[in-house]
Amino acid sequence: MVDYIITGGGPAGCALAARLSEDPSVSVLLLEAGGSDRHPLFHMPAGFAKMTKGIASWGWSTVPQQHLGGRVMRYTQAKVIGGGSSINAQLYTRGNPADYDAWAYEEGCPGWSYADVLPYFRRAEDNQRFADAYHASGGPIGVSVPVNPLPINEAFIRAAQEYGIPYNPDFNGARQAGIGHYQVTVRDARRSSAAVGYLRPIRDRKNLTVRTGAAVLRILVEHGRAVGVEIAEGTGKTTIRCEREVLVTSGAIGSPRLLQLSGIGPADHLSAAGVPVVHDLPGVGANLQDHLDLYVICECTGDHTYDNVARLHRTLWAGTQYILFRKGPVASTLFETGGFWHADRNDPNPDIQFHLGLGSGIEAGVARLKNAGVTLNTAYLRPRSRGTVRLKSADPADHPLIDPNYWADPRDRALSIEGLRIGREIMRQKALGPFILAERMPGPGKASEQELADYAFATCKTDHHPAGTCKMGTDAMAVVAPDLKVHGLEGLRVCDSSIMPRVNSSNTNAPTIMIGEKASDIVAGKPPLPAANLPGRSFADRDPVPAR
Repeated sequence: MVDYIITGGGPAGCALAARLSEDPSVSVLLLEAGGSDRHPLFHMPAGFAKMTKGIASWGWSTVPQQHLGGRVMRYTQAKVIGGGSSINAQLYTRGNPADYDAWAYEEGCPGWSYADVLPYFRRAEDNQRFADAYHASGGPIGVSVPVNPLPINEAFIRAAQEYGIPYNPDFNGARQAGIGHYQVTVRDARRSSAAVGYLRPIRDRKNLTVRTGAAVLRILVEHGRAVGVEIAEGTGKTTIRCEREVLVTSGAIGSPRLLQLSGIGPADHLSAAGVPVVHDLPGVGANLQDHLDLYVICECTGDHTYDNVARLHRTLWAGTQYILFRKGPVASTLFETGGFWHADRNDPNPDIQFHLGLGSGIEAGVARLKNAGVTLNTAYLRPRSRGTVRLKSADPADHPLIDPNYWADPRDRALSIEGLRIGREIMRQKALGPFILAERMPGPGKASEQELADYAFATCKTDHHPAGTCKMGTDAMAVVAPDLKVHGLEGLRVCDSSIMPRVNSSNTNAPTIMIGEKASDIVAGKPPLPAANLPGRSFADRDPVPAR
């Protein structure tokens, strides 16, 4: 018997386990279905190139996408300790202050405004460059800037400025809009995952048990209270009970899936799937949001990216650089440069994100050129489309039915394509002339709305940012309250990216860690950290958007 059971070892679960176990009087059990992160690829920044191609992944896909010509898309979700923070591209972005203010003031979640959550971002952070009202040092997660950007990175930053996007040295500071180098979750040229930052320093803590290879099959509910979990063990099942609470941190796909397998969710769907209804909660698995990537791939005039590192002599030299100097291709996250801008010129906040990929074919399903190439990902950040996560059956071995429902709202389609157009224009600017031979995808002959839409149907991919499927709030479709308790049940909370009422306007790793940090104080009954006071900073003040 333990006090707390945590059902997933992703970014939020690691943070939650570490913080709760700081109290020696409580016992914490962290269960992770995946394995350990001992393999060197998890710790080399460039190891990301292998991660979307099946390593440490559940191997899930979407259902056919109705508004994308029936595409079935690979949907990488981590299956390893550290979760997404162990396999992602290591970009450290928080989103826009307006994201969190919308949670608090529009979605009915007091205590989750930007001023409220900024202290938890700072508590998690060990920033190696910035020390100001927005950043801090000494936290578990190492945050740095790229150690050796290539000349094409710098040319891209100049090209974006030529297009009209201002330079921004800190997307997590006073302003989000602009172009520049990303901060990355890398410390000393090694990935700083939640497992490394939160769990490794406390591996000998007596009141914390971390079990890998432990798939949670269902949550046990008795008389309206969660009392434990059932896990797969060998060929059988084992029940583990808890004194205080079950804390669900299985991710935006895994958390609603686990709740539904436990009989917690929309009653009609559970019955149809053959799951006995324990608690009718219609919002479980609804409200799925994700960022959809469209991309430009250009052929380079020479060996300006990392596409040719696979050649034996280049691989040997890259390994030597990394071992001796902690530099070179292996020390690169491969997506180090980018920024935020406006597809909707009337939106005061950036709604498009750019990621410059130092090669072609870096991610699964993305074309690789014969010669050296460079990729610019563009993603629309505030989709109105909403999808679902549902069960195929009552069998936990069956893959969930993941339906992001991309482009169900025509506005999402229009602004995604506009973001792609902006990306193409940046790649055509003078500063990139010495590096870019020609655009190969979509190809210069494709310019009309329909041609670009057809290109998107055939090539688009997830940006790996699912959120919102156990949303926080007080309306009829809310799953958890602002204190993260599941509506209508005791002893059960959800504490990960699935609680976001709206997906944040950037990558989701840092916000998910923040949720775990804040949840730990809520669960422990501690007062929240004092709200941030940023003198002279008005969240209504935005970068002006120049006319084109």
